[in-house]
Amino acid sequence: MMDVKDKTVPRLIQEAAKKNPDAPAQYSKNSFGEFDCLTYAQMWQNVVDFAGGLLSYNVRRGELLGLISEDRKEWQQADLALLSIGAIDVPRGTDASPSDLKYILSFTECRICIVETCSAVKKILALKNDLPNLKYMVMFDEPTEEVLNLAKDSGVVIHPFEEILEKGRAFNKENPNRFDEEIAKGNWDDTAAIIFTSGTTGVPKGVTLSHGNFLTQLIEVTDRIKLHPGENALAILPVWHVYMREVEYVILSQACAMTYSKPVGKILLEDMGKMNPVILPGVPRVFEAVMEGIDRKMRRTGGLTLKLYNFFVRAAILHSRAHRKMFRQNFMPKQELTPIWWILLLLPWILLWPLKALGDVIVFKKIRAMLGKNFRAGIAGGGAYPKNVDEYFWALGVKIVEGYGLTETAPIVSVRHISRPVFGCIGRPLYGIQARIVDMEGNDLGKGKKGVLQIKGGTVMKGYYKRPELTAKAINSDGWLDTGDLAIIGMGGELKILGRVKDTIVLRGGENVEPLPLEIKLEESIYIQTAVVVGQDQRNLGALILPSKEELESWANANNLSYESFEDLLRMEETYKFIDSIVREIISGKNGFRAFERIPRFALLSKPFEVGAELSAKQELMRYKITEIYAKELKSVFRE
Repeated sequence: MMDVKDKTVPRLIQEAAKKNPDAPAQYSKNSFGEFDCLTYAQMWQNVVDFAGGLLSYNVRRGELLGLISEDRKEWQQADLALLSIGAIDVPRGTDASPSDLKYILSFTECRICIVETCSAVKKILALKNDLPNLKYMVMFDEPTEEVLNLAKDSGVVIHPFEEILEKGRAFNKENPNRFDEEIAKGNWDDTAAIIFTSGTTGVPKGVTLSHGNFLTQLIEVTDRIKLHPGENALAILPVWHVYMREVEYVILSQACAMTYSKPVGKILLEDMGKMNPVILPGVPRVFEAVMEGIDRKMRRTGGLTLKLYNFFVRAAILHSRAHRKMFRQNFMPKQELTPIWWILLLLPWILLWPLKALGDVIVFKKIRAMLGKNFRAGIAGGGAYPKNVDEYFWALGVKIVEGYGLTETAPIVSVRHISRPVFGCIGRPLYGIQARIVDMEGNDLGKGKKGVLQIKGGTVMKGYYKRPELTAKAINSDGWLDTGDLAIIGMGGELKILGRVKDTIVLRGGENVEPLPLEIKLEESIYIQTAVVVGQDQRNLGALILPSKEELESWANANNLSYESFEDLLRMEETYKFIDSIVREIISGKNGFRAFERIPRFALLSKPFEVGAELSAKQELMRYKITEIYAKELKSVFRE
């Protein structure tokens, strides 16, 4: 286990840099699209210089600075510099709405804001009347003349990132011991960041996280996700979101390199083939898109190749199911008699093994090669990992381990062990973290019973910034954080998430329905890109369905349907009947769904959901906003 006692985040990474000065730390693309490398020594020197630049502007210990940027090498350098001198960052993405930026930057009274792009600077400058404390902005990108003039008119001074580095070098030369003195002052309990939740239920809440919150996870997670100096990991997610932030601390603390890429299929696979990462942290949709891309490519190829692919994938899935049953690799909500499974499944397991092995030689090896020659595992977090995607990659021999956490737990609560994964769950809680399942009255239910998941331990936040009443509501007097998630603890101590308490739909008949399992099942269809199940206080459930444009148009062309646009196609009676047949087939008794979980009516949408509208910055459904945006469509779904 990693020794993090009495350390802070920057001191831990400083140690990694000192031990591995020549190891690659950050790979980022230059103007020619090629990857340039910074070593740990070079990256850390930038941290020291930027910290010196901030000190030259009298940044105080405990001062809050805005950090509005997507993931890039400068973000990590700025973050570590801030934390080294005891400052606190308030991070957010450049796509944040003006209302969110106004609320966050005014609520935290930031004097200095570090910003990535000119467009983000303009967005913030337009809010200047509501941000009286804002005096300085530091830009990662080069500021344009227009931006400099706007800033001047607003009374804000803009400095390029490189300028602050230069000022820092001069400051550190005049004050050679100042950085070392500041980084040594840091304590485990010091606040490191205030991360505002994306506001899925309204006004964002500022989650106050300490160095200890971030470091507690590193004690054991570095055993479950083991890396080595010189190895490489891909960074593709928003770093202001605590999931990617903590994963990057996992990477850097082990002196592994980060390659900055994008979660775009073609770019991602090209970068994986070129840089050969060992791990890929991603939201479930990333891995689902990879699976769908492979399936789509095979369908286009058609013929014998498609038939062989489908046959071998199916055989491998069946063999994996039998193997997991026999070798106790499934999540078990109750005790099972393994010898019975050996009696029932030994023969099928033996017969399917040669088919899986042959499929590996003919098909699966080629698919794995697309992920790079060093690929060890993907880490799926930030949302529910669909069972069909889980089964697919497991059968192909591609390790994708599911993790779970919250912004309020900095964020990792648990993650499957790469070398000892258990299917259908999120693994056991990490060292230093306790988990329990309680009923609505707070009574501990123990293993095997569904209830509300509560967490206690060193990762639990210090509280909500300036919101003591909300803190008291979230964390009880004994230190247990109510996650708001429904879960169950299996016989092996693993956790399985079953949905959100607040997402529970209560029908007029009093039936409680968890929408997430229905949505995941509907989205297994190649014709359904996104499904949102609704029905609070209604007689029955309904849904908003965004069909897959490419697949639906292929179906229409194959059936000789004439249409002028995708919107025109969605209005056709034939289309509605086709999607209706899919919904009725999926949400049916044979798939384990109860009568009141059926979806008799739905509305078809033509436009994908967008971050800031229907989706939070973490790409979670903002259900309260969806009901507002699609009020007209929902009225037609629930017409009496």
